[in-house]
Amino acid sequence: MARLVLLLLGVEYLRGRWRSLMSVGILWLISGVAVFVDGLDDAINFPIAFFAWLLLIDGCFTLAVAWAGVGGQKTLRYVKGTVVVICAVLILASDYHGHFILSMLFGFLFLADGLLQLTSAWVVRYRRWRAAAIGGMIEILLAIFFFQPYPTNYHGTLPYFLGLFLFFAGLNFVRIALNVRRMMVNPGFVAMGNPIIGPKLLGKENDKTPVVLDSHSTSVKALTVHIWTPMGSSKAPARRQMIVDRYIAAVDTNGVISTGHSALESPEGIYISLYPKEEIDRSSHSFTRLLRATPENNVAGRFLPDYQTEAKEWCPSNIQVMIKNYNAEKLSEFWQLYRQDDTYNLTYRNCSSTVSRALDAAIEGAVARSMGFGPLVMLRLLLTPELWVASQIRMRALTMAWTPGLTLDYARALSMLVDPRQVSWLRLAKHACHRIKSLKKEWRREDAAAKNS
Repeated sequence: MARLVLLLLGVEYLRGRWRSLMSVGILWLISGVAVFVDGLDDAINFPIAFFAWLLLIDGCFTLAVAWAGVGGQKTLRYVKGTVVVICAVLILASDYHGHFILSMLFGFLFLADGLLQLTSAWVVRYRRWRAAAIGGMIEILLAIFFFQPYPTNYHGTLPYFLGLFLFFAGLNFVRIALNVRRMMVNPGFVAMGNPIIGPKLLGKENDKTPVVLDSHSTSVKALTVHIWTPMGSSKAPARRQMIVDRYIAAVDTNGVISTGHSALESPEGIYISLYPKEEIDRSSHSFTRLLRATPENNVAGRFLPDYQTEAKEWCPSNIQVMIKNYNAEKLSEFWQLYRQDDTYNLTYRNCSSTVSRALDAAIEGAVARSMGFGPLVMLRLLLTPELWVASQIRMRALTMAWTPGLTLDYARALSMLVDPRQVSWLRLAKHACHRIKSLKKEWRREDAAAKNS
């Protein structure tokens, strides 16, 4: 999450506040340890009931305003509100069964995430896969800790979880502060800890024609993220496989695997679409070998010139996501550096990772531009559900591989963050009054019908 907050708020916004971020991070670290240790005995001092009531109010408020969202935003807020209300009710139940169910839920989440991270690290072997594998093992140990009743017979579940949350959130704050203190380059130009090597970073002249922009500021037009889903791009009828054909690949009736495709188009004439120069053998027996993010799987790639050409050669994209609040200069700078290397790797440098990195470069500082540069902007961002969704998608993609399905979800979450739809309290009040009047009229009609019958 630290890198995503850096991208959305921008280096300029955070550099002048790194001391405050460091202080908040250290405070949260200490608070997390204190809350976790407090839950280790029966004499729990943490105000569990008060915190549960806050959760309940937050969940009810989220459900009340969820109708004002658009598309995925509405669904996300309904899900978030429902989950928070259920957790609050389980906590307020104040009995063994409520704490037990909550502990099992947390344990299952840690176990599933840890196993997924371990599996992806072993299969893909991406850069820093050993560190990710250690993180997966830690999550599995935490799952075991939540599953077993020792030492408080599940009554300390909430302090444990909240303590862990505060600890890791504080750690993220400290990481942001340390990074932004000396960072001078757009974080979107850095991936997996290594900067993109290009003429601007090395002080050399560009050996290719620069992209000409018709705007030198944040564009009022929209970026278009084109997605070809695995099911939609399959040449033959595909076999339905839940989740797999949405996020990984689809297998047609001939046994051929389709992974889909991602591309990005800007109004300034930039089109980013990386594809292997020679078609890769994607049959079932060789696909597992290709998943490894190792140099022997690198092949020559090619950048397609525009969407019309790609759609004509292949087929039109299934889904498009529009993002209005972006920086055309940052996107152009990224593209001038990135296109000098046409290497293609199915796992770590594919079409989807290229589009996602381009999005990272283009949205730097977008939230600060839309919300202002006040001191509470970061707090508002951290309280936005879409941030947590986008950060989870990003973490999963970086520890496994960017796929068209993950890029689609990531682009949708970013569009909700950088192009937020403001909720008007007057509109909410009018809607509530109108709803109440409609219900009263309906009840009167039902009473009249009952009397006449």
